[in-house]
Amino acid sequence: MKANGAPAERIARRILLVEDEPSLVTTLSDRLRSEGYDVESIGDGERALAHPGAGFVDLLILDVMLPGKSGFDVCRELRQRGIQTPILMLTARSQVVDRVVGLRIGADDYLTKPFEMIELVARVEALLRRGRAPVAAAEGTYSFGDIRIDFRRAEVLRDGRPVSLSALEFKLLQYFIAHRGELLTRDELLDNVWGYDATPVTRTVDVHVSSLRQKLERNPGHPEFILTVHRLGYKFAG
Repeated sequence: MKANGAPAERIARRILLVEDEPSLVTTLSDRLRSEGYDVESIGDGERALAHPGAGFVDLLILDVMLPGKSGFDVCRELRQRGIQTPILMLTARSQVVDRVVGLRIGADDYLTKPFEMIELVARVEALLRRGRAPVAAAEGTYSFGDIRIDFRRAEVLRDGRPVSLSALEFKLLQYFIAHRGELLTRDELLDNVWGYDATPVTRTVDVHVSSLRQKLERNPGHPEFILTVHRLGYKFAG
């Protein structure tokens, strides 16, 4: 404790950066440190998985194209170990299917290279805020179609069988249920579930909605519950 009742210094949030491009490592590390974060970098997937602190940092920034093991492999294995550290994936790939793969195996957010540094910092801040103050859970249980949700256990069942949702997918589903019947714009969802403002190129909401539909809808191509309102956003009809 500080003498004379002075407050203790704020502990810097710890970020593990897994990236093999030296110039990008330097750029990202310098910017994040200037924002007050404690940054450590690793250059390949196998070392990231062997790192003893991977489950104890506040955030992982994980490139997809890594030597040794890919970012997809690292993310999948960490989630299989039960490590729930927020993961922001970086990739040069721009196809929606690649983003969906990352989100389905447990990544919390996805940023395509090249990106503006201000957007990366906003994503980092949002993921860390969610870790401190997640979207409030609904009470008890809720059912629609053949889906049953237990909010206290963070458990989703479909026809009595467990459905694996990422932490962010579960939060998005909670928000849909809490606002069922309402038009929800992408901006509103980004602000209230992700914690940052929308940008013109952001497709994060669409990718997560697509993933939820694949897991929860009988016919994802013709959804019954998570409906698209053309040019405006989404509506939950469960």
